[in-house]
Amino acid sequence: MTQIRVDDNEGIESALRRFKRKVSQAGIFPDMKKNRHFETPEQKRKRKEVARHRQNKRNFRKGI
Repeated sequence: MTQIRVDDNEGIESALRRFKRKVSQAGIFPDMKKNRHFETPEQKRKRKEVARHRQNKRNFRKGI
């Protein structure tokens, strides 16, 4: 859970900007998007297979 403390003399815009920065650094948005909809086991397997293929392709180009 990401939290920030807002000072008495701090504007809401700067507090919101700090909050957004903390949330993006914590990696909450990708996780939230991933869990937004239910994924069947078949869809999950296919997504992981595509990611694995993409990673292998990157590694092959780098010469690893």
